[in-house]
Amino acid sequence: MHIPDGFLSTPVWAALDAAAAPAAAYAVRAAQRGFDEAKVPLLGVMGAFVFAAQMINFPVGIGTTGHLVGGALLACTLGPAAGVVVMAAILAIQALVFQDGGILALGANVLNMAIFGVLAGYLPFHLWGGGWWRRAAIFAGGALSVLVSAVLALGELLLSGVRMPASVLGVSMALFVVSALLEGAITLAVIGALEGIQPNFIRKPAAGRSFAMGAMGLGAILLSAVGVLFAATAPDGIGSLAMQAGIAAQARTLLSTPLSGYEVGLLQSGWLSKASAGLAGSALIYGTCLLIGRVVARHRSA
Repeated sequence: MHIPDGFLSTPVWAALDAAAAPAAAYAVRAAQRGFDEAKVPLLGVMGAFVFAAQMINFPVGIGTTGHLVGGALLACTLGPAAGVVVMAAILAIQALVFQDGGILALGANVLNMAIFGVLAGYLPFHLWGGGWWRRAAIFAGGALSVLVSAVLALGELLLSGVRMPASVLGVSMALFVVSALLEGAITLAVIGALEGIQPNFIRKPAAGRSFAMGAMGLGAILLSAVGVLFAATAPDGIGSLAMQAGIAAQARTLLSTPLSGYEVGLLQSGWLSKASAGLAGSALIYGTCLLIGRVVARHRSA
């Protein structure tokens, strides 16, 4: 789902960067309203879990993979504004540290997955999450978040002049629908597991979620260290679309770091290299989200 550099035209990525910055700033201000300082550790744990889960690609079609995006999961557990902030932090670190998603295209990815993706994921839960349709609302939120992000990404590529035959566009949308359904199912399963560990997890005060937070932290560690062994290696939806549209060679990497591609270049073992990068990334996301949460809490109290 991450758009790399080289796929979007300069006017498109520049306009999206200009739009994403104030949108993310507004989300930070919105998160300050009614923010509970006891919620700070939850931001870190959820951010680390979603980052680790995004590393685990699974097949969604022939030669194409998908992964949990996590927009609806963050929105339901943290609230929409805090969910936007945490997802934006994840995307920024993925682009700057792991070269997953472009640096110039960061605004596009933030708008697609952090702003509109998280808000779309929260909408069904906001409308129907308190009644009989709660489980359906959580599932629908996960699916909708992926579909909205995918449609926006496809629209941005089209605006950039990428030619997509109807057959390619149709296949891509079908694969995104499969990814969306899996996103809904995984989101529902994770929230169900959290509430199985700690009933009414979503509605509990932040200070009353310690057991479930511990489980999520352990899950992030296991996904980073063990899940990478089972992750599929085929390209994701955007990568597969780029190959079919003939633009894959246009992808550019503007910055190289020791953790590029979710691997520690100095380590010889493939598993150890990926697991070390995943654990380092989870720890970095955790610390970044803690710092953001404390800044938000401090400004609110001030």
